Amino acid sequence: MPAEPATEPQIIARKIGHAGRITLNRPKALNALTHRMCLDMIAALTQWADDDGVKVIVVDGAGDKGFCAGGDILQLHDSGKAGDGAAWEFWRDEYRLNTLIHHYDKPYIALIDGITMGGGVGVSVHGSHRVAGDRTMLAMPETGIGFHPDVGGAFFLPRLPGQIGIWMGLTGARIKAADCLACGVATHYCPTENYQALLQVLESADLSDPEALETVLDEFSGNPGESSLALTRGLIDAAFEGDDVSAMIDRMKTAADPWSLKQVKFLESKSPTALKLTLAAMRTGAGLSFEDLMRQDLRLSTRCLEGGDFYEGVRAVIIDKDHNPVWSPATLSAVDDESIRDLFKPLDEAHEMSFLSRL
Repeated sequence: MPAEPATEPQIIARKIGHAGRITLNRPKALNALTHRMCLDMIAALTQWADDDGVKVIVVDGAGDKGFCAGGDILQLHDSGKAGDGAAWEFWRDEYRLNTLIHHYDKPYIALIDGITMGGGVGVSVHGSHRVAGDRTMLAMPETGIGFHPDVGGAFFLPRLPGQIGIWMGLTGARIKAADCLACGVATHYCPTENYQALLQVLESADLSDPEALETVLDEFSGNPGESSLALTRGLIDAAFEGDDVSAMIDRMKTAADPWSLKQVKFLESKSPTALKLTLAAMRTGAGLSFEDLMRQDLRLSTRCLEGGDFYEGVRAVIIDKDHNPVWSPATLSAVDDESIRDLFKPLDEAHEMSFLSRL
C-alpha cells in the first residue's frame, strides 16, 4: 500500500537570510490558530530571540484569503462542553504567546494582508510592525458569539484614538487597510502586488537598524485610499463614550442618522452579557499593564465557558449557521451588573495566568 501523505505542518518556521520566518499554514481554515500553532510559535520565537543571525521576525499566512481568522472556536466550544480543560490550556498558551510578542526585542513584522480577526489580531497587533495590504479586513467580532475581545483586545482597543476601539470591540466592526492605518492598528501599508518583493527584501537585508527597516517599508508603501474614519470619527466618539451600553444605544437612536441606526442594529444582535462584559473589560484594560490584562483575559475567557451565551453563539454562527442566536438574558437590562463583576475575580491558584520564564 502507498504510504500515507505527510501531514502538513500547521506553521512553517524557518530561517531565511536574516529573517526568522513564520507562516501560519492552515489556509482552508483561514489559518485559524490551534494550541499546537501557539506552542510552535513560542518555540520558534524563543529560539530566535537568542540567535544573533536573526535580525527580524516576519509572520504571514498561507493562501490568499486570510492572515489568521482567529482561534479554533469549535474546538474551544467542544472543550467547554466536555469540561476537559483543553480550552483553558489553549488560552493560557495563546496569551503567553501574545505576551512574548508584546515584549519581543527584535522587530516583529506581521503581514496582515487578508482576514485578520480575534487570535489573528493577537499575533499581529502586539508586535512592532503591522503591514496592511489591499485584502486586509480586521475585526474583533467576539460579542457576536457571546464572548469578549480576548488576546489583549481590552489592552489595545481602549488605547486607540477616541472611542474607535470601544466601537470596534462592541460592534465587531470590520475595518480595511486605510482605516487600520488611520487608527494605528496597522503601522504600514503595502499593496498586495508588492508583498512578495517586500518579503524578499525583509529576508535578505540586514534590517537590525530601525531606520533601515523603516526605509524599506516606506519604499514598498503606496496609497491605501481614504479612511472612512475621517467621516465617522465624530459620530463614534459621541456615541461610544461612557460605561453604559444602553445609554450608547439610546444616544444613537436619538441621533437617528443612518450610521447610528446601523450601529444600533449591530449592537442589538450581540449577546447582552458579552456587551456588558466587553465594555467593562475595555474600560478596566485601559489602565492595566499587559500582564495584568492577560490575567484578566484568562479569567474572563474561562468563565465564559460557565455561561450559556458562548455555546449558543457558536451554535448559531459556526455549527448550525442560522445566525439567529437566542441570548440569555435576552436584554441588557436583564443582565445583572454584579454577575459581570464576578467574572473578573481571580481564578483558583492552579488556573491563574502564568508566564514564560524568559519574561
